[in-house]
Amino acid sequence: MKNIKQVDLKGKKVLLRVDFDVPVSDGGQIEESFRIKKQKETLDYLVSQEAQVVMVAHISAVSSFADLIPQMHILLGYEIGFIKTVPEVGVYFENYAGPALLDNIRQNSGEEKNDLEFAKQLAVGFDLYVNNAFAVCHRNHASVSAIATVLPSYAGFLIEEEIARLQEVIDSPKDEKLLIMGGAKASTKIPVIKNFLDKADKILIGGVIANDILKAKGQDVGDSVVDENASELLVGLNLDSPQLIMPKDYNIFENKRLDIGPEAISEFSEIIKNYKMIIWNGPMGLFENDDFAQGTRAIAQAIAESSARKIIGGGDTISAIDKFGLNGRFDFVSTGGGAMLAFLSGNKLPGLEALN
Repeated sequence: MKNIKQVDLKGKKVLLRVDFDVPVSDGGQIEESFRIKKQKETLDYLVSQEAQVVMVAHISAVSSFADLIPQMHILLGYEIGFIKTVPEVGVYFENYAGPALLDNIRQNSGEEKNDLEFAKQLAVGFDLYVNNAFAVCHRNHASVSAIATVLPSYAGFLIEEEIARLQEVIDSPKDEKLLIMGGAKASTKIPVIKNFLDKADKILIGGVIANDILKAKGQDVGDSVVDENASELLVGLNLDSPQLIMPKDYNIFENKRLDIGPEAISEFSEIIKNYKMIIWNGPMGLFENDDFAQGTRAIAQAIAESSARKIIGGGDTISAIDKFGLNGRFDFVSTGGGAMLAFLSGNKLPGLEALN
């Protein structure tokens, strides 16, 4: 992939794909700003090189970025201009006054369809495209994929960092590596487990994924949450592999397994001490509720206290370490949830392929 340091950016109009898909409270406050702050290094570089930058992003929590712009000023350190629609980008450039953000790109029907014509409309007036949104690189969308066929395209610093760190995870010695997988969404988690059976020494399983596997093995999981299509996804995975370490007990409420129990916490915590690299994605239970947060908290603390190289990712995982006051205790925190899992599954990511 081409690096933005390889091009003269002075006076260039740059379309910068960023990831601002953050949780927002009912009162309109950004609740977790990690992803936004991770965009600052690339944005700072582009501005320092006198490029004219318009950022493009999507958000799920609200329909528009309009009310979040004042918070963006503080988080990014710039007065951020706001552009409501794609045709208005050209008008903004006529009186360019610093970096701007185009409103929620998914308001345009062509975005999620990866429509080439929409990508061409988006590209009007720009000299080049920079993708700095690793978290959407597994999406075949117009502002991620099709746009790279229209404009000269470059990887931002965050994309390069994510690839380097996650490739290091894959390439590191198997016997020194531990994978911890929790949460739900079997469709994204189980492929990683399958791929890591020959890449990790052990795999600790918690959350809904543990329910899925134990149910497939014939165990009664009561009224616990399970992924509907888990049985199909588990085909080809040796459920009796000694590498898969399942919880020995649970914190059960109303016939639902809502957290791992004290025996599982003790066993998992001891195992964590034995590895030089630990990869963690997904909580052990319903950590948002303090009654069922003990497992996730204990595992997070055990990882944080480990001398291992620690790589974590996923929205819930980031929320958990934030809740438990463990920010800054990990070597690398991926901005990607689904994208991180897709990369670790060995899949090709459309956004990265487009930059190749």
